[in-house]
Amino acid sequence: MFDRLSSLVIALTMVAIAAIFAALTGGDPLAIVIMAVAGLVAAATVHSAIPAVVPEPQSAAPPAANDVPASLFRHPDFAHWVDQEQEPLLGTADNIVTIANDAAVRLLGRHIVGADVRTAIRHPAATEWLSRMQDDALPETVNLIDFPRPGQRWTMRIAALSGSENIIFLSDRSAIDAADRMRSDFVANASHELRTPLAAILGYVETLQEMNGETDAPTRDRFLSIIEREARRMQQLVIDLLSISRVEADRFRRPTANVDLAMIIRTTVGQLSDSEPARAKDLVTKLGDGAQPMLGDEAQLSQLAHNIISNAMKYGHAGTPVTVELVREGRRVRLSVSDQGDGIAPDHLPRLTERFYRVDEARSRSVGGTGLGLAIVKHIGERHQGQLDIDSEVGKGTRVSVTFPLSSKG
Repeated sequence: MFDRLSSLVIALTMVAIAAIFAALTGGDPLAIVIMAVAGLVAAATVHSAIPAVVPEPQSAAPPAANDVPASLFRHPDFAHWVDQEQEPLLGTADNIVTIANDAAVRLLGRHIVGADVRTAIRHPAATEWLSRMQDDALPETVNLIDFPRPGQRWTMRIAALSGSENIIFLSDRSAIDAADRMRSDFVANASHELRTPLAAILGYVETLQEMNGETDAPTRDRFLSIIEREARRMQQLVIDLLSISRVEADRFRRPTANVDLAMIIRTTVGQLSDSEPARAKDLVTKLGDGAQPMLGDEAQLSQLAHNIISNAMKYGHAGTPVTVELVREGRRVRLSVSDQGDGIAPDHLPRLTERFYRVDEARSRSVGGTGLGLAIVKHIGERHQGQLDIDSEVGKGTRVSVTFPLSSKG
């Protein structure tokens, strides 16, 4: 293809040849001038019509085979995501920690950035697995038992990136393990508590059957009385198990009904006086004359009051007062129940609301306790935004109190 300069040279050359030829053949001078001007115009037209040749851009050289891609850790969006993660997260290159979020710094210390990850996560299982990563081992979840402190468990996962970069995720599983242990303990304890009265019932029934009616009336009545007592104990345990199950199912639903706590306490005290005539005269109430309005579940608040007052009646000494009191404290109301019993040693107090925990197991069984009463009180109190307090002095007695918020109508 001709470029513009080549086309112009050819056109001018042809005009010059034509003019010379005309002059040699004796042509008219005016015709020769006209021919030269016409040739110049034609050459100019050709020159402008032919596009200029633009050099073709040279293609970019292909990347070298050994070029290394940019690190993901340096991308601003990646750094922003790391900062938002709630669980510990580490970025490593050649097993050196290059990035760590706030959760990782709180867990492992600020010194980990720039350190070898196998020394940053000081756990044998983590060290072994991280060392195997150099051999292209497949990612897996690693359990870090007793990490970072005894009794805790964390898991470690690794996401492999390009080159030698990895992202390490650490997750705390201690609470899940504790919940699993609590559930297992609950099932084991419930099974034990149900098995004990059931064994007694079956034993006495078999004894009566073997006597074939030959036993005397007093012995038969005593056996039947024991069977009835153990059956009622089993019945109460089943009721308490169902109660704590319902309370836990409702613990995230705040009550919305307007109730009068003072009226609920009066009704509960009356019911206990009728069912426990031996100690009815020991009940002393200081409830005042006014209402104590609050948002609550009437059935659950009644059960809470029943459990606290009945415990005081069981474990307080006979003939000593069991004082039930309601006191306003600003925008809150405090229910307190005091007894004059043996009291509870300080080391037992933190565990009193655990399921099936008993200070004196033999005495608790003798008075019909299931070990779930205060656990139910705790859950009901939490659902009603109440604060549970237990004060006790050995040899003097115990005071259990729950403080609730009053409603706006109070």
